[in-house]
Amino acid sequence: MRSEATPHLIPALNPARWLPLLVTASVLALPGETVPAARWCDLLPRPGNARLPRVDLADDWFVVYKVGDGVFAICEPYQFQEVISYLILGSRSALLFDTGLGIGPIKRVVEKLTRLPVTVLNSHTHFDHVGGNADFERILALDTDYTRANSRGFPHERVKGEVAPGALCRGLPSGFDPAGYRSRPFTPTEFIKDGHTVDLGGRRLTVLHVPGHTPDAVALLDAAAGRLFTGDSYYEGTIWLFVPETDLTAFAASVDRMAALAPNLKVLHPAHNVAASAPEGLRRLKVAIGQVRSGQAKGEESAGGQVTFSFEGFKILTSRAALAGTPGDSKRGGSGLDVIGFSGPRERDDSARPPTGGYR
Repeated sequence: MRSEATPHLIPALNPARWLPLLVTASVLALPGETVPAARWCDLLPRPGNARLPRVDLADDWFVVYKVGDGVFAICEPYQFQEVISYLILGSRSALLFDTGLGIGPIKRVVEKLTRLPVTVLNSHTHFDHVGGNADFERILALDTDYTRANSRGFPHERVKGEVAPGALCRGLPSGFDPAGYRSRPFTPTEFIKDGHTVDLGGRRLTVLHVPGHTPDAVALLDAAAGRLFTGDSYYEGTIWLFVPETDLTAFAASVDRMAALAPNLKVLHPAHNVAASAPEGLRRLKVAIGQVRSGQAKGEESAGGQVTFSFEGFKILTSRAALAGTPGDSKRGGSGLDVIGFSGPRERDDSARPPTGGYR
């Protein structure tokens, strides 16, 4: 018997009750007119999340969904990154895959969901996935120079745009001071390698090193349950592959590795936007990144050498430097915001929209 508390679940929303509103908005447009895209917060929850049972937790920042037996998606939908962290329970211990932005105290939510001892593992060490690391005693991490550099944290000046009014749907959590927001330093307690297994008791998880988005990117495989936690290597939206630490060659190889698992998977759990996606997305991403690298896909150029490639269900946002194979400094670390031509909040998912309406 597990010792964790049993949270109360709110039934999943019925999209049939609110999707007609989006259809109506489209119908009201005059011939030849384009309906302005709504901000992402105007259309929350996303359809994929609305179908999931929501956990009834009183919190002014996080929204929690139960995505499987003993698996909870801890979402931050009111900030434009729409970060998702995952709490995975076994009979003896729990693993927290990412700790979010560090705006709301994720540890408080975790303690409402379980009394088990919790270990943290990050999908990668961009600031929006390590924000709560400092509040936990046990942290697993890949032994890379990039990880060590990022574990020192980032000052307010590097991340202040994340708490600017334009980056938010609603007010910040009670007691939070935006002027003091920073990415806090943390100390890994154990360095691990590709293939490391975590035995939670009745649930074994395998860590897969999937570099490309960052040098320290990992996916987490629950083979018995057919679940793959993909981090930022795959999500429904605009996949960011343009920062200096991005390596498209490594990313393509990592996507190949994950796509090979797809026939035995039941669900993907990405780190942004939607908490449960179909494994078929990995196959489509494999084809897409191949077309991008070969030149078969045609992208849309934007300022600073950035290029956007559009595909079914997602986009790839990269740069001419990354496409040319210009190597970045994988030892320097990076916040994920060190982007040529970047200024202020940029919405991660600007046009991967359902047919009846629009997100960003």
